[in-house]
Amino acid sequence: MASLDLEAALNGPQLRAVRTLEGPVLIIAGAGSGKTRVITYRIANMLERGVPQHAILALTFTNKAAREMETRVKTLTGKKLSNLTISTFHAFGVQVLREEIERLGYRKNFSIYDETDRNEAIRESLRECRISTEGVDLFKIGQLFSDVKIGRRHWGGAGSDCAASEWEPVYKTYQHTLKVYNAVDFDDLLALPLTLFREAPDVLRKQHERYRYILVDEFQDTSLIQYRLLKTLAWGGEPPPSPPPPSPNVCVVGDDDQSIYSWRGASYENLSSFEKDFPGTVEIKLEQNYRSTNTILEAANGVISHNTNRKEKRLWSGQGTGKPIELFYPLDETDEANFIAEQIKRLRYEERLHYDAFGVLVRTNNQTTAIEEAFLAADIPYRVSGGMSFFGRKEIKDIVSYLRVIANPQDDVNLLRIINTPRRGIGKAAIERLGELSRKNRESLWTSLERFRLAADHGQALLMQEAKSGAADIDEFITLIENARESMRSRKNLAEKVRALVDGIDYWGHLVTEHSKNDKVARWKFGNIEMFLDMIDRWEKDPDTSETGLYAWLNRISLITRNDGEDDSQKGAVNLMTVHASKGLEFPVVCIAGAEDGIMPHRRTVADAEAAAEGGAPGANDGSVEEERRLFYVAITRARDKLLITSCQQRKRNRETIVSAPSPFLAEIPPRLVEYHEKAEASPEEDAAAGEAFFRRMREQLRSNSPPRPR
Repeated sequence: MASLDLEAALNGPQLRAVRTLEGPVLIIAGAGSGKTRVITYRIANMLERGVPQHAILALTFTNKAAREMETRVKTLTGKKLSNLTISTFHAFGVQVLREEIERLGYRKNFSIYDETDRNEAIRESLRECRISTEGVDLFKIGQLFSDVKIGRRHWGGAGSDCAASEWEPVYKTYQHTLKVYNAVDFDDLLALPLTLFREAPDVLRKQHERYRYILVDEFQDTSLIQYRLLKTLAWGGEPPPSPPPPSPNVCVVGDDDQSIYSWRGASYENLSSFEKDFPGTVEIKLEQNYRSTNTILEAANGVISHNTNRKEKRLWSGQGTGKPIELFYPLDETDEANFIAEQIKRLRYEERLHYDAFGVLVRTNNQTTAIEEAFLAADIPYRVSGGMSFFGRKEIKDIVSYLRVIANPQDDVNLLRIINTPRRGIGKAAIERLGELSRKNRESLWTSLERFRLAADHGQALLMQEAKSGAADIDEFITLIENARESMRSRKNLAEKVRALVDGIDYWGHLVTEHSKNDKVARWKFGNIEMFLDMIDRWEKDPDTSETGLYAWLNRISLITRNDGEDDSQKGAVNLMTVHASKGLEFPVVCIAGAEDGIMPHRRTVADAEAAAEGGAPGANDGSVEEERRLFYVAITRARDKLLITSCQQRKRNRETIVSAPSPFLAEIPPRLVEYHEKAEASPEEDAAAGEAFFRRMREQLRSNSPPRPR
């Protein structure tokens, strides 16, 4: 292997972080500062200096990040990594347990329960404790048990949660059930290694002596139990030996300004705890950003500087000043969505960008509906990450499947989805026999249904006796589709006709039955159907809609599932995602939608914090607002070249129109960086010039037969 040229590859602080191998090191890595580069070069430098592979443990949070880290180290070193441990915390826990779990009374071939398995084990434990499972929220109980295992909540004693203590016998039964079945759940992968280290000190000593160099990526996202595991492993005990020996070789890399996962147990305070628990810690700050322009970074610095519980740093870039941040105050979410779609269309041609150069970030999943509708109308391909697309929700897919079958009864896939949704007595046996009939006669399921109805009318036994009982239901189903088909032949009043269909099949009753234990879920899902009907209604009434009716509507929403891979000019798709899902990503152009008070910061987070503060939790409200501000900071720093922010003047909430106020975080962006976008009517000359330029670029594109390329 050629010697690593660290000086050529790294800037000053990065070089120091890579070369400081002994003792505890805290690397504060700002957004876009080359964090992964530093970690991989640090591992490569260790190997070049003769540190054995087996002595290195690198911990991260996702399998994808672990694979990427391993690939980069292989590329840098040119070595086969046969004995280097790069894994997630949970995967490391599995490794320890596979070797030593017999010490805790389990067998080595233990199973790892997923959420479904866990819920079934909880259900069984409830029955053993003679508690009815009717109306019990298994997910909430599972969350309580998880909190107990990772130390966020306690039974009895100091810090106990009296309201939850009634579930302690069930928890103990659940733990016993897991052991009987030789199974562990996901939280056990962190909790049981700590139990093992406590009850079998020789196991801890072996692990401690093996891993002499430990690295942790995304340290701000570690939970308290993950930090305990790290500390115990590094020191060889908990608490550390007294008097403690020289601090171990532990390097943690993180950014407290990007700590946005407290709701799943992460604690940014682990950064300050690290310095106390590992005396002599060397702190290194990476502040040079390689992603964004200085305008974007100054905006991010201006916002995050209002947080008090943070490590002081100031991001800067060599990328130049860049374009101003554009801020737009649309009337409502429809106006906002149309603005975003217009800007994507404009910038795509003006800046010669592909669709995947755009990231549209929202705080909550329910903000995507209007944006998806605008993208569909504007023929913009998109993908939804960090949440489910509006059109991917089960209740919407059910109604769309009805419409597809009404438009084309020969559509077997959609027919199978709705034939017994809501339940109408067409059982599995009947469906299986219909499938056999369809295959035998090489015909669609619909044709087989019609064939069965005709046979039933004439008393012919085409199906087994147990399937015959569905004859009336099959007849009713066919009649429903035929009547709806006849009704929707007209291109007028589609929304009204779809509403009649929803009422006719009693989809509300179906939702109530499906979610009898939580009527809020039923109401929320039916609210989505109401939004879907409103969407059709607005589309029909839009003067720009050239063709209405069922077929036109289905063709329009089919854009969501089309394959754009064959058309290079349509390369990729716009990335529509939650801010949480965007962490670690970057886009040339970012639009932050819904920068309003009540969304950023989110009203629920602030309300929960105020309730906690009233209950005597000091600083609870400040802490929650600071995390919301960190979330806004993460959103800003996803942008490389251009940032657009929208803040609606009003927004629908539960079918009511509510006046909105701009997010208080907007006032924290230095005004000199912001350009306020206003809708202006273009002059005829400007329209003509823009049109001419547009068609000139299109001609150039067609002539060169190549897609527009990012600058």
